[in-house]
Amino acid sequence: MPEILPSALDELGLASYPVNSIAGQEAAARALARRMLAGELTPPELAFRVHQRFGHELPLAERLAELDDEYDMLDYGGGRASSEVDAEVTTEARRLAPYPGVSLEPTDVPT
Repeated sequence: MPEILPSALDELGLASYPVNSIAGQEAAARALARRMLAGELTPPELAFRVHQRFGHELPLAERLAELDDEYDMLDYGGGRASSEVDAEVTTEARRLAPYPGVSLEPTDVPT
């Protein structure tokens, strides 16, 4: 089955990434970001999942891993408020969410 999966996905117009590829990991991080923006994950859940799956090794999502570390430090006080970290995670999710090369601008502007 694995030998036919890439061609089947290509036929459907879906992206196929080599196992453990950077492109595949980035696509997964982007998918998690979109889930958070859709309300399926909270900001702390997004940061935790990205940190758990990729550690600090995926440059595209490094800031989310750092923010997960910040959530861990909230229990010890003296840092930022949870709402501030949530806001920064949301900003990162918005940065990651679009597919590469896809504009967020409307394509059919009324005249």
